[in-house]
Order: sequence, then structure tokens, then C-alpha cells
Amino acid sequence: MILRRGNPIRLSLAAAPLLLAGCLPAPPVAKKSDADRVVAVRTVAVTESEVQPTTLQPATVHAFYRSEIRPKASGFVSQLNVDIGDVVQAGQTLLQIDVPEMSKQREVIQARIARLKAEEKRAAAGVNLADAQVRSSQAGLVEAESEMNRADASLAAAESEFQRTSDLVERGSLQDRMLDEVRKKRDSERATKQAVASAIDSAKADVAVTEAQKVAAQANLEAARAETMIAERELEELDVMIDYATVRAPIAGIVSERNVEPGDLVGKASDQASTRPLFVISQVDKLRVRIPVPETDAARVNPGDEVTLTFPSFSGEPPIKAPVTRRSGSLDPSTRTMIVEVELENTDGKLLPGMFGQASINLSTKVAANMLPSRAIRFSEDGKAYVYVVGQDETVTVAAIETGLDNGKAIQVRSGLLPGQRVIDAHLKRFTDGQKVTVLAN
Repeated sequence: MILRRGNPIRLSLAAAPLLLAGCLPAPPVAKKSDADRVVAVRTVAVTESEVQPTTLQPATVHAFYRSEIRPKASGFVSQLNVDIGDVVQAGQTLLQIDVPEMSKQREVIQARIARLKAEEKRAAAGVNLADAQVRSSQAGLVEAESEMNRADASLAAAESEFQRTSDLVERGSLQDRMLDEVRKKRDSERATKQAVASAIDSAKADVAVTEAQKVAAQANLEAARAETMIAERELEELDVMIDYATVRAPIAGIVSERNVEPGDLVGKASDQASTRPLFVISQVDKLRVRIPVPETDAARVNPGDEVTLTFPSFSGEPPIKAPVTRRSGSLDPSTRTMIVEVELENTDGKLLPGMFGQASINLSTKVAANMLPSRAIRFSEDGKAYVYVVGQDETVTVAAIETGLDNGKAIQVRSGLLPGQRVIDAHLKRFTDGQKVTVLAN
């Protein structure tokens, strides 16, 4: 081959891109987006089952009895026997109030009682005197009535003699002067009888007078006794007021509050209704746990229902289980809640009045509910529950639901789903309306 000098071989610029293209690798095939990818999921169905409903509410511990001690007597505190934390028994003396003016009043009433008792004795003597006068007048009446019997007999004898003498005179057996003597004797006996009758009337009047005097004397005695009784009752009332100066514990418990110092001037509770009590005594060997149950659950709580109590102070310990002891039976208009009480023994003093906890009450009636495993239910940022419903064509629908009971494993679906509907089980992916999925066999 002959090469000509001065004529080099040149490559066309148009051919360069073709050569470069033959040297580069082929472009990659475009991948499908995540929205177009079909995700494999497992589903669970809404099942209808009978569940034990519960209600979870706050609970507060209260003393079984809490007694606020206020003074009934007025005076200065002369003796203080207890302080906070002391355990006291019912009837134990807490403090003593000095009441010297009441002691003087007591002496005055005692003197008045002594005087009234003397008057009572004098009235009793008057009754005895009146009784003796009554007996004397009654004896006089008896004597006069006896004289009347004698006068009746004498008059009868004189009448008989007068009749006999009159017959003899008429026959001429006796002279007329004999009849005059007999007539005078008869008239004398009649006068005697009239005198005796007058004496009887006088004796009866004396009896009536003395009996009236006796009644008056008895009335005086009763009045004296009544005056004595009034004074004695006044003394008893004063003794009660003096006894109030010794302030005693009405219940057994622990002194949880003291608001008095030795030497303080204290007054009657009626005068200090707005002030703090002298002492507060709480019975803590037995406690009440009060639970406010809302209106929606109140009607289904009954005595005997099981209550599970938990307290933050004992977070590492097992919960306390106890039955419902009583229910108030009415709603508080301000809170629309009903108070439920649970009694707990607290002999070890572990629980303290004022502690706060939670109470889970097993309501007495079981209910039929649509349930879903709790893992299949999602919650939005604002706390609203929703699920991913899978239709027959394996298309996802986002459905908002209303939840109810929660037993820790399953949650009740109050609305938004029907029994038998299937939803996506626990899954890390978020789904959208209309998205296609592949349902794996369970």
C-alpha cells in the first residue's frame, strides 16, 4: 500500500457519538413506586363475644371514721394530754379546760337545793298535820252519828210512852197531867235529836275543811318537791357542762391534727363554727376507698362486684382485690358521678388516708361486644382510633371506629365495624384508601 504524504486520515465528528454509545452500558429499567407495590398482610376478623365489662376510675383512701373535736365549754386550756401521731382510745381524755365560774354556779345551786329540801320537809309536816286534823274531824263525825243513834232510840222510846199514856188517859186510867209530862219528854227527845243532827252536819263540814286543808298541804309538798327537782336538774345540766370541760376522744384512732396549745382560750363550738377543730382523730385500722363512678357505668355497679386497686406508692407490689361494700345510689349533680366505697382492713398501717390510686371495677353484668385484638387498632395523633378494613377485592379502606372496653388483649369496637369484617393485623406499614394488598392465609 502506498501512503501519500500530506494526506492524513480524519474521522468524521458525526460518527463520534455512535462510537461512544456503543461503549456505555444500557440504561436501567424503571422500578415500580411503593404506592404501586402490592403488600402482603394478615387479617383478623371482628368477633362478637361476651365480655366482663370493667370501669377504670380514680380512687382515694379515706379514714373509716374522721372526727373533728371542737369545744363545748368555754375557758382556758389547763392540760393537754395528746399530740399528733398518738393512738387514743374512745373516751380517753385529750385536754382539760379550766371553768372556775361553773364551779361557783354549782355551789350556788347546791345551796338552793338544800333550802328547797328544807321547805319540802316543812310541807311534808303540814301534810301530816292536815292528815291528823282530817282523822280528828272524821272521829267527831263518827261520834255525832253515834249520838244520833242514841237520840233515835230515846225518841222512839218517848214516842212509845206517849202513845201508851195517851191511850190510858183517853180511857180515864190516868190523869191528863201525866200525858203532859210524857209529851214534854217526847218533845225534849225530838230537840235532842235535832241538836245531834246539827252536830253531825258540823262534823261533816269539819271533815270537808280538814280534807281540803290536807289537799292544799299535799299540793304544797308536791310544789316543794317540784322546785327541788328543778334545782337538781339544773345541777345535773351544769355537771354536764362541767364534764364538757374534759374533752374526750369520741372514737378510737390516731390524732392526725392538733390545733391547740396549753393556755389557749377556747369557746363553744357554736361560737367557733368557722375555726379549725382542736383535734382531728382518724380511725385508720380500717379504711374506706371512695371511687367516683361516671353516669355511664354507675347503674351497673353493685355491692359485691370485684375491685382491683393499685397505688403508685406500691407500684412494685401486687394489686389489692376487694369487693364493693356500698354505693351511694345517686349521682352528684356537679360531677355526674356516683360514689362507690370499698372497705379495707389496715391493721398494719400500710395505707394512709389521702392516698391516691386507681380502681378497676368488674361490673356485675356481662355484655355482648364486637372485639378486635388491640394490635389491629391504630390511633391518630389526636387520639382517634381507626383500622384498615380489607374488602372482598383485597382493597384497603381506612375506617374510623369508636372503642370501648379494653381487657389488655382485645378492645371493644362500639361503632364503625360489623361482626365478621376483616381488618389488617399488626403491620409496620401505613395504608391508604383504595390500596391493593395480598391477604396471606392465617
